Amino acid sequence: MLGALLTRYETEVIPNHKSHLVEHYRLKRLNQHFSHLKLSELTVQEVAKYRDTRLKTISPAYLKRELTESPLFSYTARGLSGTFLKLCRKVKIQDLHFHDLRHEATSRFFEKGLNPVEVATITGLGREVGLGYSK
Repeated sequence: MLGALLTRYETEVIPNHKSHLVEHYRLKRLNQHFSHLKLSELTVQEVAKYRDTRLKTISPAYLKRELTESPLFSYTARGLSGTFLKLCRKVKIQDLHFHDLRHEATSRFFEKGLNPVEVATITGLGREVGLGYSK
């Protein structure tokens, strides 16, 4: 369940951050809405429900800050890519690049029935996102 992942993040990662008080607050809100879900059940629709629920009690500007100013999981592209490469070497996977996962995810989103606009929003790909991917 996503709740277990959020709880682990709260106990193992947040204590090392300067902004741990703010992160505890944000995590509490996320946990209230998402803890019952499996990671595979986390969809655009679930995030939209969270947004709509929060907008009943806070301003759009505050919600935008809450969701964008300090990311819940911080990383650098180089660090993420390097870690991925190390894992591939460790388990002896050859010729797999982190970017390949983006293409795989894009195909899976279409298989689940998402439309090109939703997929482009999630993946950051352009408007031509549907070209070359299975539907």
